Amino acid sequence: MAATAIDPIEFELFRNALFSIADEMALTVHRTTYSAVLKDNMDYSTAFCDGEGRLVAQGLTLPSHLGSIPEALGAVLRRYGDSMAEGDIFVLNDPFEGGMHLPDIFLFQPIFVDGERLAIAATICHHTDVGGRVPGSNASDSTEIYQEGLRIPPLRLYERGRRNETLEALIERNVRVPVKVFGDLRAQLAACTIAERAFRDLVARAGVGKTRLHMAALLDHAEALTRAALRALPDGEWRFEDHIDDDGVELGKPIPLRVRVEKRGDRMLVDWTGTSPQVKGAINNTLSFTRSASYCGIRSILPANIPNNEGYFRAIEVVAPEGTIANAVLPAACAARGLTGFRMVDCLFGALAQMLPDRVGAAGDGGNLGVSIGGWRRVPGGDGVRREPFIYVDFTCSAWGGRPFADGCDGNSHMFANMASPSIEVTEAEQPIQVTRYEFLPDTMGPGQYRGGAPFCREYRFLEEEGVLQVRADRRAFLPFGLQGGGAGAPSMNWLVRDGVTEALPSKFCITLKRDDLFRLEVPGGGGWGDPLARDPALVLRDARNGLVSREAARRDYGVVLTPDWRVDAAATEALRQEHAARRGPLPAVTRERLA
Repeated sequence: MAATAIDPIEFELFRNALFSIADEMALTVHRTTYSAVLKDNMDYSTAFCDGEGRLVAQGLTLPSHLGSIPEALGAVLRRYGDSMAEGDIFVLNDPFEGGMHLPDIFLFQPIFVDGERLAIAATICHHTDVGGRVPGSNASDSTEIYQEGLRIPPLRLYERGRRNETLEALIERNVRVPVKVFGDLRAQLAACTIAERAFRDLVARAGVGKTRLHMAALLDHAEALTRAALRALPDGEWRFEDHIDDDGVELGKPIPLRVRVEKRGDRMLVDWTGTSPQVKGAINNTLSFTRSASYCGIRSILPANIPNNEGYFRAIEVVAPEGTIANAVLPAACAARGLTGFRMVDCLFGALAQMLPDRVGAAGDGGNLGVSIGGWRRVPGGDGVRREPFIYVDFTCSAWGGRPFADGCDGNSHMFANMASPSIEVTEAEQPIQVTRYEFLPDTMGPGQYRGGAPFCREYRFLEEEGVLQVRADRRAFLPFGLQGGGAGAPSMNWLVRDGVTEALPSKFCITLKRDDLFRLEVPGGGGWGDPLARDPALVLRDARNGLVSREAARRDYGVVLTPDWRVDAAATEALRQEHAARRGPLPAVTRERLA
C-alpha cells in the first residue's frame, strides 16, 4: 500500500538521515583520496539525488558545485536514462555536456531497490591533472577547450558491475599522474558505495513508498521555505557592474560583469545579460557554473535552515545569454573559469547590497588564486634517463570583505569555494618546493567600521631543474570594492625573483621555472564596510599590535592616534577624526578603485 501521509517526526528523522549520507560521502572522499587538491584544499562535493535525478541533499562541501550536479546528471539521464541498470556507474567532465571544466570529474551511481531506480549518488572532484598543454590542466591562457585536456562525455565507467577497461586505459594514457587520478576516482567510487549501503539501510527502515514520498517532500519543503523567505524581502530591481582585469591573453582589456536582480513576490530573477561576450582566455563559464554562483549569492541572504537542494532552485531564475562569458559555447576555453564564478558572486553582492544594505558584505579577495607547478624529476637511483612527473596544485584561500556586523574573515576561503589552504609541511614533503614565506600583509585590508579581511603573502622556492608555473589571479586593476563608505582592498601582486633580480608578473600567466627561482604571491585584501571613522579605536589598536595596521595607516585611514607605548590617545584621536570628517565630504555607497 503506497504511503500518502507524512508524519512530521518521521519526515525530520528521514531528512537528517539523508543529509547525513551526503556528509558521510564527503568524509569518505576526504579520508581515502590521494591528491593534495582534495585532501588538503578539499576541492570536491558530494550529493544525493532521487531516482529522477533531482538534487535532494548536498554534502558539507563546495557551493560552487551546488548548481552543477543537476546539469551534469541531466546529461547522463538524457543519454542513458532508459538503459540504466544495477551496477552501472557513469563518468563525465565535458563542460559542454553538463560539466564545468575538465579537471572536475563527475561520478554518478544509480541505486536500485526491488528493480526500481530510487536514488542516484553523485560525487565531483577536482583532479590533479587531466592532460592538456600545462601540468594541472588549469592554465588561464589556453584559448580553446582542445588545449586543456581529456574531454569525457557521459560514459559508463562500470556497466552492470564490470569495469570499462578501455575507458580506463584511455584516461591512464592521457594524464600525467595516473596514480593520483585513479586513486581519487577510487575515493569517489568508495563514497558512492558508502551512500548505496546507507541508503539501502534507510529504505529498509522506512519502506520504498515512504522513501519516495519523503524525498519529494524534501524538495517541496525547501521550495516552501525559500518562497516564504523571498516574500519577506522588498520587491524591486537592482543592478551592479564590476570588471575582471583581463583574460590573460588580451592583457589590460577589462571584462565587464553586469547583473540585474529582480525580486517580485516569492520569485527572484538573476539576469547576466550585458556581461562580456566569451573571451579568448580560459575564464569562460558554463551555464551550470553561472547558476551555481547565482544560487550561492542569493542563498547567502536567506535563512540558514533552507536545505541545499533542487527545491531551493525552483524559486530562482537565472538568465545568461549564450556566447557570453557567463554561458560560453564551443570552442571556449574554461579551465580557469573559477575566477569568473567567484567574481560573479561578488558582483551579485553589489546588487544585493542595494536591496539589503544591512545584510550584505563588501567584496572579498575575488576568489582563491590558482597556482600550479609541474614538471618531471629524476627517479632516485635511476639511470639518469627515467623521469617521474610531479604536479602541485594550490587554490590559495584569502580574505572576505567587511560585513555589516563584523570584520571580514582573515585568510579564509571565499564562500563560493569553502576550501582550505594546504599544509606547508605536506607540500614540502611531497613536492620539489620550499615555502619560504607565509604571512599576513599589513595595511592591505579595506578600511571601514568593519575592515576587510587580511590577505597574505606566500613565497615558493623551486627546487627541481625545470618546471612550469601557471597562475590564475585577478583584482590587480579593479580592486575589491567597499560598501557603505568602506574603502577598497589592496590589489594582488605576483613577483619572480631569479638570480637576484625581482620582476613583476601579470595577474595571469604561464612561465618556465628554473632551480632556485622564487615566486611570491600577494593576495588582494577584502573591501571595508561602513565609515572607517566609526571603527572602535580599540579594534584599530588590536590590529596595530598584531602587525596588521601600521601607526601611519591608523592615523590616515581611521583617524586613530597611537602612543609610543601602544595605547589610544583619546583626545588626539577625537580631534583627528573631526579633521578627517570635515575634509573628506560625503561617503559613497560603493567604493570602486581602479589602478592604472
